[in-house]
Amino acid sequence: MEGAVRVQILSQMGISEVPSQYIQPPKNRPGSVTENIADLSCKHVPAVDLSSEKESVLPAIREACRDWGAFHVINHGVPTKLLDDLRRACLSFFNDFPMEDKLKYACNPNFAASEGYGSRLLVSSENETVLDWRDYFDHHTLPLSRRNPSAWPHFPPQYRELMANYSDEMKALAQRLLALMSESLGLKASCIEDAVGEFYQNITASYYPPCPRPDLTLGLQSHSDIGAITLLIQENVGGLQVLKDGEWLLVDPLPNAILVLVADQTEIITNGQYKTCVHRAVTNASKARLSIATFHDPAKTVRISPVSDLVSKSSPPLYSSVLYRDYLSSWYSNVPEGKRNLDKLLLDTSK
Repeated sequence: MEGAVRVQILSQMGISEVPSQYIQPPKNRPGSVTENIADLSCKHVPAVDLSSEKESVLPAIREACRDWGAFHVINHGVPTKLLDDLRRACLSFFNDFPMEDKLKYACNPNFAASEGYGSRLLVSSENETVLDWRDYFDHHTLPLSRRNPSAWPHFPPQYRELMANYSDEMKALAQRLLALMSESLGLKASCIEDAVGEFYQNITASYYPPCPRPDLTLGLQSHSDIGAITLLIQENVGGLQVLKDGEWLLVDPLPNAILVLVADQTEIITNGQYKTCVHRAVTNASKARLSIATFHDPAKTVRISPVSDLVSKSSPPLYSSVLYRDYLSSWYSNVPEGKRNLDKLLLDTSK
C-alpha cells in the first residue's frame, strides 16, 4: 500500500495553506496564464475532423504536429456514450466511496508507475521532488497479457467493463492516427506504428481536487510524454496547459473531442519533423477536475531511431537511437521537466 496522504483528503480538510512539499519553486509556478484562448483564435489548439476527406485531414494533421504537437479530433468514431460513462465512473470512484475501500487498490510505492490508486508517481527516497496536487488511478491495459481487470476498482458497477472497452477503442484510434500522421509525411501508413511495435498501453484517470493556493501548486508538472502518442479526454473543468512559443495556453475542453498529444518517441521517429507536446496541469480553488489519459508506448526492448525515409545528406539524423528501456529509466530517475530527457539524445549536426 502506498503510504502517501491522498491529496483529496487534504482538500477535504479545508486547509487554507498547502503543505510545503506541494509548493513549486518560483520558476515553475503558474503565475499569469492565458485564461481564455477563445479570445485568441490564432492560439487555439487545432481541431481536426476525422470525418472529412483525407485530402483535408492530412495537411491539417501535418500542420498541427509541426506547430503544436497537439490537436483535438472530432467525429473520431469513439461512442460519446462510452466517453460520458467512463468519465462518470471515474468521478464516482474518487468521490462516492470510502477511502478505506479505495486504498485496497493502492499502488505499490516500491515500483515506478505501478498499477493502482496513487498520488506520488515520480517520488522515491532517492528522488524527492515537489509533489503534484493530484490523485490518480493507473490501469495497465495492453498488451492483453498485462490486462488484469481484477486490479481495477470493482465499484461503481461496470467500471471494469467500461475501462476494457475504452482501452480497445483507444488502441484502434491510436493506430488510425499514427497511420494518418505517417501518410501526412509522405510515408507508408504503417511506418510510425511499425517503428513503435506492439502498443504498451496505460490509462491514467487523474483527479485534481480543489486547491487553496493554485498560484503555488501544479496538478501535474511540466513534461512531455515519453511514448508515441497520448489520447486524452477532459470533462467540463479545464486545467490542462500546453507550451506554445514560450507561452502557457489553457486547453479549453471541447465537448466530445479527444485531445491528441505527440510524444517523445514520435519526435525521434519523424526526425524532429513532428514535435512532442510539453504540457502541465494547473489547479483551481473551487472545482475538482478529472482527466483520463491513454498512453501508447513501445515495448522496453524496442530501439527507437529516425526512420530512414526521413534521413538524407541534406536532412541528417537529429537524434541518436535509444533502447526504450533506457529512455524509460532515464525519465523516471530524473525530474521530467519539459523536454530535457528528449534533448539529451540530440546530435550535433553542425559538424
